[in-house]
Amino acid sequence: MAGGKQTPRQRMIGILYLVLLGLIALDVPDSLLDAFKNISDSLNASKVNVETGIQNTFTSFEKTKLVQQPDRAKPIYAKAVRARALAESLDKYVDSLKKIMIAETNGIDPATNDYKGRDNLDESVNLMVDRKNAIELRKRINYTREALLDQLDAKERLGVDLSLQTNDPIKRTGFPSKDWENANFGEGIPMGAAMTALIKIQADTKNDENEVVKKILGEIDQAQINLDQFSAVAVAPTSYVLDGQTYTAQVFLTASDSKSNPDISVDGSKLSVVGGKGTYTVGASGEGIRTWTGTITVRQNDGSLKTYSTGPQTYQVAKPSAVVSPTKMNVLYIGLPNPLSVSAPGVPLDKIHVSMSGGSVSGSNGNYIGTVSTIGTATVTVSGEVAPGKTMTLGSTVFRVKRIPDPKAEFAGKSGGTTNAANIRAQDYIFAKLADFEFDAKFNITHFTVLIIKPRQDAIIIAGNGFQLSSAMHAAMNTVTPGTTIVFKDIDAVGPDGTPRYLDPIVINAN
Repeated sequence: MAGGKQTPRQRMIGILYLVLLGLIALDVPDSLLDAFKNISDSLNASKVNVETGIQNTFTSFEKTKLVQQPDRAKPIYAKAVRARALAESLDKYVDSLKKIMIAETNGIDPATNDYKGRDNLDESVNLMVDRKNAIELRKRINYTREALLDQLDAKERLGVDLSLQTNDPIKRTGFPSKDWENANFGEGIPMGAAMTALIKIQADTKNDENEVVKKILGEIDQAQINLDQFSAVAVAPTSYVLDGQTYTAQVFLTASDSKSNPDISVDGSKLSVVGGKGTYTVGASGEGIRTWTGTITVRQNDGSLKTYSTGPQTYQVAKPSAVVSPTKMNVLYIGLPNPLSVSAPGVPLDKIHVSMSGGSVSGSNGNYIGTVSTIGTATVTVSGEVAPGKTMTLGSTVFRVKRIPDPKAEFAGKSGGTTNAANIRAQDYIFAKLADFEFDAKFNITHFTVLIIKPRQDAIIIAGNGFQLSSAMHAAMNTVTPGTTIVFKDIDAVGPDGTPRYLDPIVINAN
């Protein structure tokens, strides 16, 4: 009502207005009380759902971060537990007020599952205002709000708007001002509406707890790099340097967080991380150059992930080997494919080049064939690409060039001596064989003469070409008896080098 001096008529209208307000307050519609019950039920259901979410958040943190990063996770977890305890304390106090209010209004009606005294207009003001419980509740709400915010650092508080509020309502023109206590629990507030106000406070408390707990536990996923571990590092492209090359290395200081475990992987495969460092181990199999790239993924302060990559790292896999060079026996043979194995430690096989003076060479990747044609010497020179665009001579070896040794002529498996007459008669060919020679060099007989000498008889002399006995030779051989001497002479043979060889005669006695 307006202030100032009033006429008797105005004072009478004011009195009637107050009486009408009182009558209206005494008559609370059931539909309004039903609406408060529906709101209360909805708030209770929401509170249960939020509590389930909070519990799941704690459980997940306990099973992962507390186990994986205990040193960093424990203080964060302790703050979250503190936030939960603050919210539970306020929730229990509100519960105690609800129980008193229900008990003092005859409890709950089992038929409707609603409060029997829901339309009671005295209980709320009596319990909450007259007995000062609303003042205590307001103090506890404000304390809980500030204490929850204190669990967050200054940066985390930005954008946080907690639901727990005890602001006085805005004064409306023509109506008396009310504080928070009377606006929620004062005169004219039915018990059902007051209970809804208390339930809303509990729901707001649970929502604020959820927001604060998630922000606290989320700290573990933010980049908190504490550079507490320093190392001096020297990195060189290679530890194997040839004479004439330049050795280059980088020397610098690195820093790492011994308590962090970033995601470290090599070519997509995750590594085991200890003390902030990952160790890459791989079995070396198969000769050749291997290249790999490492990546490190770190969570930034804003929660985003940033990946750092190393440059391509290379290493060479080679077979264990020992090179023994008999310098006085380095020989290449005319007419044969002379195998040469060439390697240069520190130089990939495909970067090696081989040349020969006094002959020719062919092949690749460490396996070559040397071909020579003139008696004397031949020099094999090896060069290699020791750096991109830079080739240098790695060494050379001088080989003696020789003819293949003369073979021995054989008949009936003999180069001379005695054998059975029947064995002699059964043979068809004369051969030229190399004994104790490391190469498989074949010689072909091109001409020979055979003499068959029997006791007290003239010698039979037959000449032939090739290595096979002629029919005349076979006829003569069939007359061989014990005591006969067979002589092969004028034996000519040709080997891989194409030059004719004159072989020693064969003298065999039949027995």
